[in-house]
Amino acid sequence: MPHPAQRRWYPLVFSIAALVLLPLSVLLLSWQSIDQQIWAHLWATQMPRLLGNTLQLLVGVGIGVTLLGVSLAWLTSLCEFPGRRWLDWALMLPFAIPAYVLAFVFVGLLDFAGPLQTQLREWFGNGVRLPRVRSTGGVIIVLVLVFYPYVYLLARTAFLAQGKGLMEAARVLGQSPWQAFWRVALPMARPAIGAGVALALMETLADFGAVSVFNFDTFTTAIYKTWYGFFSLSSATQLASLLLLAVMVVLYGERRARGASRPSNERPRVKALYHLRGVKAWAASGWCALVFACAFLVPVLQLMAWCWQRGRIDLDERYIGLILHTLYLGGMAALITVSVALILAFAARMAPTRAIRSGVSLANLGYALPGSVLAVSIMLAFSYLDRELIIPLSSWLGGAGKPLLLGSLVALLVAYLVRFIAVAYGPLESSLARIRPSLAEASRSLGVGGLRLFTRVYLPLLVPGTLSAALLVFVDVLKEMPATLLMRPFGWDTLAVRIFEMTSEGEWAKAALPALTLVLVGLLPVVGLIRRSARAC
Repeated sequence: MPHPAQRRWYPLVFSIAALVLLPLSVLLLSWQSIDQQIWAHLWATQMPRLLGNTLQLLVGVGIGVTLLGVSLAWLTSLCEFPGRRWLDWALMLPFAIPAYVLAFVFVGLLDFAGPLQTQLREWFGNGVRLPRVRSTGGVIIVLVLVFYPYVYLLARTAFLAQGKGLMEAARVLGQSPWQAFWRVALPMARPAIGAGVALALMETLADFGAVSVFNFDTFTTAIYKTWYGFFSLSSATQLASLLLLAVMVVLYGERRARGASRPSNERPRVKALYHLRGVKAWAASGWCALVFACAFLVPVLQLMAWCWQRGRIDLDERYIGLILHTLYLGGMAALITVSVALILAFAARMAPTRAIRSGVSLANLGYALPGSVLAVSIMLAFSYLDRELIIPLSSWLGGAGKPLLLGSLVALLVAYLVRFIAVAYGPLESSLARIRPSLAEASRSLGVGGLRLFTRVYLPLLVPGTLSAALLVFVDVLKEMPATLLMRPFGWDTLAVRIFEMTSEGEWAKAALPALTLVLVGLLPVVGLIRRSARAC
């Protein structure tokens, strides 16, 4: 039996878990009514292509991020070569670039009418032509360059945690460095690599902006077109449920592939094991530098060039309004999300029962839901509440009888809350775990309890973790495109929406200013992540 003091946390935790489970229940209920005409049209014209495109993306991105992330992690964590110290952290910087930003930079730079091919034709004649960037391969390359840091960061941490004893033992047994990698280091790092690949695949399934730039139809673009093209919210919800099923399959596959691994008890390494010389050293430097240049340096320089050419002209009152809307949404979402995540963290700390742990786990499932899935499910739920409750109640009270929830700012903030609770919960849980229970016990013995205990003991110690959580949520909200695009109230355009509008019209230079703003803001948590990773090593 839980203690009465612990039972006080039950209503809060279960209410938050119910809010997160709301999209799942809506997705299931959406199959009660099927629009046969729309589905017949989808199956006849689009569904085979959507399935094929999505499968190609998953396979291509999965292979690409694995090869790129593992190779870079192995080189920077175990080998010494020129430039390793700065490339070690520089390879994390692509975290700051949203996928749709890198997509329109690549298209604008490498398209037939882009500056690169134009210059090549001037040098070598009109017969010179690069492969089409608007292709399946182009989409895969862009997504790999954006999402490889998930695998790189986790694999790098796993390689460093293995210590030097295991690798030296493999060398003593006659294994070459390449054989030691395949037979010792890689199998031990497999759980971390699998987790990174699963994150990259989930982001690939949820991506909307990058595939839209390439005119590459996937489930996310089909959801948007079904909603705004066929004006069928229920059919869009049913498509979203299929996308969510694919996400669940990816998560299940990652859990099965992880296996029953055991962490190494060795001390983490600080120094590199292999000192590369000659051609091998410069090849390692060139490979890491090439990835950094393609994924971060060249896109940022191109954005700066476009801003200098055209972005200064767009810096007017409308752009200031876009910035204010973006900052307001990010600030409100960060405040609400961190507050709710703080409740969950304290509930898990103060009432560590099985029911509370289950409720907290359910509340953190929202990050697995793509933004497009959240958008259609929440809007369908709010549409039902408006139709069955708000409008009749408003009419009975003599009001206008108009919907209040559908298309409101509240709906968008709820979507942000459900999507990013897990992002805020991680830093808060880690910060709370570092506070010894003896501090709270000593405070209670001195007569300080309840709210005073929180404000005088816990809150000052939680400030670093709270700021980290708020910053992560703030930047994620700024970069979130599908939910913002589908659910924003009328007139509430943001920087992400502006980028989508300009890239839809092929106006790459006009999209550069809001894109560069998002990249600069996104660098803040990445720099914090790099510093934390450096301290951990």
